[in-house]
Amino acid sequence: MKIAVAKEIEVSERRVALVPDVVARLVKQGLEVCVESGAGERAFFSDVAYEAAGATVISDPSKLWREADIVLKVNPPQERDDGQREIDFLREGSVLIAFLNPLGNPELMQDLAERKVTAFSMELIPRTSRAQSMDALSSQAGVAGYQAALIAAAALPKFFPMLTTAAGTIPPAKVFVLGAGVAGLQAIATARRLGAVVEAFDIRPAVKEEVQSLGAKFVEVPLEEDTVAAGGYAKEVSEAAKQKTQAVIAEHIKLSDAVITTAQVPGRKAPLLVTEEMVAQMKPGSVIVDLAAEQGGNCACTEAGKDVVRQGVTIIGPMNLPSDLPVHASQMYAKNLTTLVQHLLKEQALQLDFDDDITNSACVTHAGTVRNQRVRDALAAVQAQVV
Repeated sequence: MKIAVAKEIEVSERRVALVPDVVARLVKQGLEVCVESGAGERAFFSDVAYEAAGATVISDPSKLWREADIVLKVNPPQERDDGQREIDFLREGSVLIAFLNPLGNPELMQDLAERKVTAFSMELIPRTSRAQSMDALSSQAGVAGYQAALIAAAALPKFFPMLTTAAGTIPPAKVFVLGAGVAGLQAIATARRLGAVVEAFDIRPAVKEEVQSLGAKFVEVPLEEDTVAAGGYAKEVSEAAKQKTQAVIAEHIKLSDAVITTAQVPGRKAPLLVTEEMVAQMKPGSVIVDLAAEQGGNCACTEAGKDVVRQGVTIIGPMNLPSDLPVHASQMYAKNLTTLVQHLLKEQALQLDFDDDITNSACVTHAGTVRNQRVRDALAAVQAQVV
C-alpha cells in the first residue's frame, strides 16, 4: 500500500497533509509513504526530515499521484500553473482524502466519480465520539478560533486585560463571541486567557454550560423551534427567529469592544447576524473578526480576505486562518488523516465497509458514482441552473 503526500498549490496554503513524525509511524507499520518534494516547506518540514522518517521524496507530481494507492491532501485538486489538472493525475481505483468542499463544488465530485476515484471528504466525518480523532473540521476550527482572538487583540486599540498602573486602572476589553462551536469556544478561551471580559451567544441552548465553564457569560435567546441539526451543528432557523435573535444580540454588540463571529451552516451561506445598523452603533475603534467570511460573512460589512472600516469600526474577514499556524495545524490534521486511513485499512489493504457510519458518511464517490445524497442534490441544482 503506497500513500502519497501531495504538495499544496493553493497560494495561501501553508499546511501539509502529513508531518514527518506521523510518516515515521506509518512506515513502521509497513506502509510505503511518498512525499512530493517541497510539500512541507511552508510548514517548516524539510525534505530531509521526511527522508529521515522513511519516506521517499519525489519531485515529479504526476508520477507521485499516478503511482499512489492513497493520495492525501489538505485542499481539493486544482489546476496547476502549467495548465495541468491535479485530478487528471489520479489513476482509476485510487483513493483521495482531503478537504474536498463537496457541497460547494459538486462538479468536482462528479469528475472524481467519472474517473472512478474513491474520494473521502474530511468535512463529512461524523461528529461522534467514535470519530472524534478523525474530525479534522473541528481540529482546524480550533486553530481558527485561537487565531481569531489574537487578531482581535492585535487590531483593537485597547488592552484586552485589566491593568492597574500608576496612571490609574484600565478596565478590561469586552469581547462578544457569536457561535459557540469549536472555533467559538476556542476564541472564548483565548480571549479569557488574554484577560478580556467575554460574552457568547449560540442558538443551541445546550452549549450554555460549555461557555460558562470557560468563564464567559452566555447570552440566551429563547426560541420556540429546533436549532440543532444532525451531528450537533447549528441549524438554519426561521426568519422570525432570526429577527428575535438579532434584536437581542444588537444590544450586546453595541457595548462590545471586539466581536468575533463564527456562525456557519454546512453547505449554505453563513447566517447574517451583524447588520450595518449594528456596526454603526458600535464604539469607534471597535473590531469585528468574521470567521464566516469565506461563506459570505456573519457581518453585512464583511469582505472576504480584506480589512474594511465602517463608521470607525474595523471589520476583518480572514480566510484560511489555520494556514497561519501551519506547524501545529499540520500536526493536528496529520493525526486526523492517519486515524482515518488506519480505520479504512485492514492488514495493509483497503477494505471499505459501508455499514460503518464513518466510512459511509465520509465517502463521497466510489465505483463511478457520487454516493452522498446531499452532494447529488447540490449537483442536480447546479445542472438545473445550466439548463
